[in-house]
Amino acid sequence: MNTKEDNYAKFYLVQEMMGTVDTVRKFDPACASFVAKAAARSGKLFFSGEGSSRIMPSKNAARRSKTWGLDLNVQTEGSHQALEYDLSKYTVLLASNSGRTKETLLLAGKLKETGHKDFYGLTANEGTPLEAACVKSHILQCGWENAVAATKSVVEQALFCDSIIWELAGKDMKPALKALPGQIETALTLPIPRQIVDWAREAKTIYFAGMNDGVAEELTLKTNEITRRKSDFLEGTYALHGPEEVMQDNDIVFVVNPIESEYQKYKTVFEGAHVHVVAIDTKPTPFTTIVVPEAGLMQPYVYLCAGWNILVEIGMADNINLDKPERARKIGNEM
Repeated sequence: MNTKEDNYAKFYLVQEMMGTVDTVRKFDPACASFVAKAAARSGKLFFSGEGSSRIMPSKNAARRSKTWGLDLNVQTEGSHQALEYDLSKYTVLLASNSGRTKETLLLAGKLKETGHKDFYGLTANEGTPLEAACVKSHILQCGWENAVAATKSVVEQALFCDSIIWELAGKDMKPALKALPGQIETALTLPIPRQIVDWAREAKTIYFAGMNDGVAEELTLKTNEITRRKSDFLEGTYALHGPEEVMQDNDIVFVVNPIESEYQKYKTVFEGAHVHVVAIDTKPTPFTTIVVPEAGLMQPYVYLCAGWNILVEIGMADNINLDKPERARKIGNEM
């Protein structure tokens, strides 16, 4: 993704992806302290929202909490399904960029009606129905996005959710954040080999495989919005347990940080299915690999941005209007 060229820079999507660098640079982890304090009291944290507002922000935070072994019950679910749950003992965080997402507002309304005292909002706009319904809300600093596909807001939402976990773990997030803007910029502007782009354009389905931390799953959603192509998310090692039966010749699988002990199995399964394999990793692998900067505890953010870079290149090669899908809407289901 070369933002110095007008054919890239003319798209809001590209501008907003690059705006992620400044969004991260300005981010203050203290903004999430009010949610962390509530979660410390309850010992239970529930994230909800729809699509990009929930996938990576909630799942990345949940993975970190479990990895660090926090004594915290972290759960996440879409808002309609969450309507079935008894959340009375949970601290709840409801995310919606627009603040007008129907499912999330229905959940907020139920919590308010039942007298819940610890449910909070996360949105990109002031004066929204979500902000009005919640006990307290945080307004993202990245601003409203013009492209249909959310990008920099996803990263800021993820940092907000991540900040809750860092504070509960008694860890200072700022040192880990210091180098991240530069690492993200590198991931966004890495040259993507034309062969990878051509493989993706020839594929009937573009697959993303990776851990259940929201990165590969979010890229699967962005594939639909940015490239207008069919996609599927293969969680963990699910890619090794049957999907090859329906993969077609010349499909492509992007594997985020492939598990080293499974390298040979990946090769056997995917070569047998006649599909292309591309790894996104911090080091070379036995597959065609897009090597990104090492970012330590902040690595998921760099993987996500490298994936955006790939998807932009695919869309550009197909002469797609990156800002406006033909059917997808900015607010999928507005109240």
